[in-house]
Amino acid sequence: MTTYTPHMLRLPEDVWHRKGQRPKDGEGMVIGVIDTGIDPMHPSFAYNPKNPDGHSKCMPLFAGICDIGPYFPVGSCNGKIITARYYAAGAAAVIPLNASRDLSPFDVSGHGSKIPEFSHVASVAAGNRGVPVVVNSFVYGFASGMAPSARLAVYKAMYPAGGTVADMISAIDQAAIDRVDILVLSIGPDQPPADKITFMSVLDIALLFARRAGIFVVQAAGNRGPDAASVSSFSPWAVGVAASTTSRAYSPVLVLGNGHAIKGTGLSAPTPGDGLFRFRLVAARDAASTSTASAEECQNPEALNPSIVAGSIVLCLFSQGFYNGTATITAILDTATSLGFVGFALLANPLYGDFLAEPLPFHIPGIMVPSVADAQVIWNYYNNHTIRDIKGIVTSYGSCATIKEGRIATFTNTAPAVARFSSRGPDISDNQLNPADVLKPDILAPGNQIWGAWSSVSLDNPILSGHHFALLSGTSMAAPHVAGVAALVKQYHPSWTPAMIASALSTTARKHDRLGRPIMSQGPDLYRLYQSAPFDYGSGLINPSGALDPGLVFPSEFEDYIGFLCSLRNTTSEEIFLATGVACKASTNTPSDLNLPSITISSLRGCQIIRRYVKNVGGKAETYLAAVQAPDGVAVHVEPSWFNIGPDRIQHLEVTFNVTEASESFNFGELVFIGSLDHIVRLPLIVWPTL
Repeated sequence: MTTYTPHMLRLPEDVWHRKGQRPKDGEGMVIGVIDTGIDPMHPSFAYNPKNPDGHSKCMPLFAGICDIGPYFPVGSCNGKIITARYYAAGAAAVIPLNASRDLSPFDVSGHGSKIPEFSHVASVAAGNRGVPVVVNSFVYGFASGMAPSARLAVYKAMYPAGGTVADMISAIDQAAIDRVDILVLSIGPDQPPADKITFMSVLDIALLFARRAGIFVVQAAGNRGPDAASVSSFSPWAVGVAASTTSRAYSPVLVLGNGHAIKGTGLSAPTPGDGLFRFRLVAARDAASTSTASAEECQNPEALNPSIVAGSIVLCLFSQGFYNGTATITAILDTATSLGFVGFALLANPLYGDFLAEPLPFHIPGIMVPSVADAQVIWNYYNNHTIRDIKGIVTSYGSCATIKEGRIATFTNTAPAVARFSSRGPDISDNQLNPADVLKPDILAPGNQIWGAWSSVSLDNPILSGHHFALLSGTSMAAPHVAGVAALVKQYHPSWTPAMIASALSTTARKHDRLGRPIMSQGPDLYRLYQSAPFDYGSGLINPSGALDPGLVFPSEFEDYIGFLCSLRNTTSEEIFLATGVACKASTNTPSDLNLPSITISSLRGCQIIRRYVKNVGGKAETYLAAVQAPDGVAVHVEPSWFNIGPDRIQHLEVTFNVTEASESFNFGELVFIGSLDHIVRLPLIVWPTL
């Protein structure tokens, strides 16, 4: 649920109110979310029996069980939330649970280091439209989920201390029984399974059977980027989502007495006088009442001299405590409040390098300066205007500054970029990181600095306690964008299977912004952008309006996924039967022959023919011409090179790959089908040519 990304993705004008059609914004769709629970009293999840156009909402096809417990009384399932369950048997066996808090569908955790918060995830997918986002009495805008009229099915399987696969499987099975339309998991495995291939893990097999039940499954790709082979969504029957930036930023500015302006991070009001008055700068280490080391991070009021810091902007330093996780921004705020700081600045430390900073809400003026170079500009100014005695003790503080407004978003004319934290491909087949013949991540969606609903209990994040909204980043925020858009596609096309929806999202995704600029990637260098590739963004940035009319789709059914498993070399038919209950059939197919909207060959030797088939969902007969941008070192031939296909008809294709030059890595290309009625269908080609 966000104040910006529905407009970034052009949902209001191109999808919710599509020309010539009745408004469709998810009504009748049910999105299941497996996570940490939900706050039923949040306005994002209030039930309104009327659509924005004034028509009465239809009732969902099912009304599931509503578990009752702490903070989740009778009536919590209100029509927006139509079922709410919690699963804790597995967790209770291995981690401590608080019965007075945990044993209900209510969300208490907040977005901790381990667990994404359900309320945030659910609201991004299906939060109500036009909900005011208010934090520290400031209105940041009016938020909406991607499918704001969709209903929510809540399955709590994660807790503040963690969770187990057993509880996740119980939740997935219940979602399949409930026949939700979409299932989103912003949680996933910490690492590949140790004793089997990735596609055969208990979790992945459970998701396979959810797909067989007709559920479109969405997973967060993971937050271990920019390292290669770091994705935690492995299987082709689940859509793994990477995270992109947006062009929106919140950037407070520290203006020094010499007029130099330093941009930083933080959701902060300006210093008194709307940032026009300047206040004395004091380095926390110069105001130490005990040791300098304990004072410089501004963690303890007793470490600072109140008579020096009161009424000043205090310079705090990112040092060992922040590096090892024992120091917090919350402690700085508590210290600042206790001692009467006018404001604070947390500066990068050259001993630890630049640090990553997300905009956090500050109830006093504050700014984080994560760049060592910018911090050095501040220190140079401060030291040049500070007089010390022979012992180094400050006798006169001559520097001053002001903090400008940091709560008003700025928008830059830049293309989205793959976020640094977003996990990268290639997909792997085992814990030895052997590459698989499947493209992961599948698709890219907004996931950086996303506003969403928040549980005010916020056990894991005290700085967000008491707030009903939070600005978060992660593929956990990207996945529900795709879940909501998938619900919109299914509302427009209720007969489409999950594979057809996934294909429509993939083949219409964008590798460029609307001005034609390529989508880039953040990487190891904090201030540099890198060329992107399918292992960064999959097929590209999600394009909701395009997915409603893709022209062609690549269908796959449960039997096709079983055939994919049976074609793998590092498992046996007996293992597949034990896991799925389905016997393998004799076949000459390879894993690359699974009918996906991409082609991945992890080891191409000589010549290989890959088979695909497409279905025309455009409603009219259309002629398509194939065009190929071949990966380096590979010759690609498509047969037939052109074809005419009628409505709802199938066309079989053969794509021949020949090695022309061996490579030491994967190379990328693209197969494009250009339709006579203006449909353009794109397939990424990912090939490692070898000798």
